[in-house]
Amino acid sequence: MKQFNGKVLFLDRSDINTDEIIPARYLTEISKEALKPYLLEDLEMKGFSASTDIAPAQVVVSRANFGCGSSREHAPWAFEVNDINLVVAESFARIFKQNMFNCGMMAVELPSDVLDEIFNTFAGKDTTLETDLDRNVFTLRAGDLSKEIPFAVSGFDRALVEAGGWVGYADKHY
Repeated sequence: MKQFNGKVLFLDRSDINTDEIIPARYLTEISKEALKPYLLEDLEMKGFSASTDIAPAQVVVSRANFGCGSSREHAPWAFEVNDINLVVAESFARIFKQNMFNCGMMAVELPSDVLDEIFNTFAGKDTTLETDLDRNVFTLRAGDLSKEIPFAVSGFDRALVEAGGWVGYADKHY
């Protein structure tokens, strides 16, 4: 099972689409690893630099409709090869969300008011997130600040995560 802990990259914007996650010009790459340097390359957002902000991150916290646009597995793969296995947002494009779980990763939805509180309290700080999958709780920490946030994951999506993705799940059940 993948890890869902680490330094948080805050992307305070809704509607981050798959073309911004991994530009279409790289979809001809023949390995997941080849996608690594291009994650979020075309994302234009004040204060964000793909060249410096991605490498230290293992978790992304964003806003609504994350992963909208073209349906491509390359978007979760680009996160995966950059050791980012968890994206937290208000909502996700359906296919992006399922592709995350199919890869053994997590796309977790939180209400907008909870995300507002997270951004107001932790964005701009050196923040880490720990996931307790048994208790369904995230713990955010920045210096002396700490906050537990409950979350929900469906039983089937949890099974995909625990199996390492769809292939592992299918190997165990079919």
